[in-house]
Amino acid sequence: MGQAQEHEMDGFSLGTPALVCRWRLAAGTLLLENRHMRALSRRVVNGRPISRELVAWAKQHVEWTLAEGSCEHPDGVLMLIVDETGAAAMTVGPYEPLAKRFTRALANRARNAEREQDETDVAPEVLFASADGRLLAGMAADAVPCGCMSLVLQLSATLGIPVEYDPDLLESLGNGTLEVEGLFLASDEHGIVMASDCSDKMCERFEVSYKRLFDSAHNKRR
Repeated sequence: MGQAQEHEMDGFSLGTPALVCRWRLAAGTLLLENRHMRALSRRVVNGRPISRELVAWAKQHVEWTLAEGSCEHPDGVLMLIVDETGAAAMTVGPYEPLAKRFTRALANRARNAEREQDETDVAPEVLFASADGRLLAGMAADAVPCGCMSLVLQLSATLGIPVEYDPDLLESLGNGTLEVEGLFLASDEHGIVMASDCSDKMCERFEVSYKRLFDSAHNKRR
């Protein structure tokens, strides 16, 4: 998988990318694999749903070729590229940590992800905030969660933390009409990332839970 794996016959060349999914690896395995595949099946490209065939192809390549294809970057990023016709390719690249983790930087990433949601129905990154013992999710309640967001929702249920959906969260934070104790970004590529300019025990629990999941993947490979 160091070379792009193509969802077509030999001689096919990928067209203009319409969707690029970036999923974090750990020890040569795809973290949140089932969650990513569920979210992939809900995405659209140029107004057309992702086909079952493409989802099955993606799962097959992860199961059959990822271990070998990720040898150079076992903790890298698996990229799935889909062009405007629905054809696809996969490749693995190095992981680059976020250089900027403060609140404004995370909010900007979430805002860019909202634009992707408008085009593909799924935002790959979502901002969460803690306030008054509850977790605020920066999207509508009927929105399709990305893989990492679905993990956050399950963790919140396990931890007994209520979740409220607020599609205007970014706007409220930007104009100062909402006070929060902490913030984190739920990202398919970067995992759960706390804002570096705030400290909050609730948010820390989510970040630590993701790190444990990452470490567990390494322990299984030993």
